[in-house]
Amino acid sequence: MPYMLTMADEIPRDTLLNRVREQGEVVRRLKAAKADNTQIAEEVAKLLDLKAQLGEENGCSHKLILKTPKGTRDYNPEQMALRLGVLEKIISVFKRHGAETIDTPVFELKDVLTGKYGEDSKLIYDLKDQGGEILALRYDLTVPFARYLAMSKISSIKRYHIAKVYRRDNPATTKGRYREFYQCDFDIAGQYDPMLPDVECIRVVCEALEVLNLGPYLIKLNHRSLLDGIFAACGVPQSKFRSICSAVDKLDKSPWEEVKKEMIDEKGLDEHIADKVGKYVSQSGGVELIAELRKDKELMKQSVAVQGLDSMELLLKYCGIYKILDKIKFDLSLARGLDYYTGVIYEAILCGDDVGVGSVAGGGRYDNLVGMFDSKNKNVPCVGVSVGVERIFSVMEAKLANKGLKTRTAEIEVFVASAQKNLHEERMKILVDLWEAGVKAEQSYKKNAKLLAQLQHCEENGIPLALIVGEGELAKGEVTLRVVSTREETRVPRSNLIKEIRRQLKTLS
Repeated sequence: MPYMLTMADEIPRDTLLNRVREQGEVVRRLKAAKADNTQIAEEVAKLLDLKAQLGEENGCSHKLILKTPKGTRDYNPEQMALRLGVLEKIISVFKRHGAETIDTPVFELKDVLTGKYGEDSKLIYDLKDQGGEILALRYDLTVPFARYLAMSKISSIKRYHIAKVYRRDNPATTKGRYREFYQCDFDIAGQYDPMLPDVECIRVVCEALEVLNLGPYLIKLNHRSLLDGIFAACGVPQSKFRSICSAVDKLDKSPWEEVKKEMIDEKGLDEHIADKVGKYVSQSGGVELIAELRKDKELMKQSVAVQGLDSMELLLKYCGIYKILDKIKFDLSLARGLDYYTGVIYEAILCGDDVGVGSVAGGGRYDNLVGMFDSKNKNVPCVGVSVGVERIFSVMEAKLANKGLKTRTAEIEVFVASAQKNLHEERMKILVDLWEAGVKAEQSYKKNAKLLAQLQHCEENGIPLALIVGEGELAKGEVTLRVVSTREETRVPRSNLIKEIRRQLKTLS
């Protein structure tokens, strides 16, 4: 059953007290053993979470604990500057491919969300009954998009959507996995010829990862029809296809023996059938793998497997035309656990990164989802991709930290400074001229700030130009323009100021 936000209220106080004591012991033991800081931080977070539910800290009842909820975080100006820069680059890729944007509510009717995610449905956040509507926080942006298409009677659109989604997942903040996070989706809806929209989505992923300069990456491809054909050829009962698919999806994080154990012990699959599945899903390659699979007589008896191989062959051909074949790997272990996928599926991973965030983008074709919301079961074929921006942020933050680089948090181009006292009104007059010309500019809010302090502010904040006004300059109708990085100064007539600022900024960019 999905998690209820009011669940903490139902736990007896004595039980909570015991849990606080037990968790406190866990933290104490880890600190005494000088355990890994990340592990200690995670256990401390659990302790604080329990104390928050109890409403007390250190025995002081109802004391407010200042912390973000589990699996969430605050973002400081430097982090936000990095995030906005990343989103701006991704949006530029989406727009290059002709996408327009939409928005949907952060919560949906619970019935809209349930039954669409398979086993992951247990991670949906339910909300309390509000005025007769049973609601839940959105789990992703795909199901709300399908609901939007059905409700608005839209049969074709190319859209992107960037917004927060919510999952009651086990958070791992060091790996960029949170309970509240942004998704960055690009989708093509409509009846088109095979694999033309699909290969463009894969190309969009490549362009996004290239423009973000994250290092080497790989995009794994597979096809749900081929997986279904493999399951059928191995003797998996059709009723277990989706649950076995969900188990196979864990192969990127767990060894085969653990996945096999889940198939047998939890999914009720015979061991010899699980072993057959294992032989298939251990294979990967390129066009040569398609040729190899076509020689498999048992597999070729399954029409869905033949259909899947034909689709993959066409997709790989198109990947070659779009010059992305060197980034592609046909991988039979890729399953994508969500139930709504019907065709090609893909997932992008960073190769050799030190952060270990796993997948940074994923998606696929989902042709039947819109029909679930249509009274006449009218389907709108769809294919899309979601870029995992939170994980990308984690990678970029770690890289900047390793290099000791600082991110600019503001975009000020010119700082207006004064060299003598009582010139703040002259600074204000210049600021107005700069703002009206579209120049990003600021000044000190102290009337008589020391010139050295003003120039240090420019250096510390990466402001490229400082404009200095003094009594001598005022008398001649001039200002001094200083390049902060080189400390080179030139006198500029007020009448030519805007033109000179734009020239200098262009030179510095």
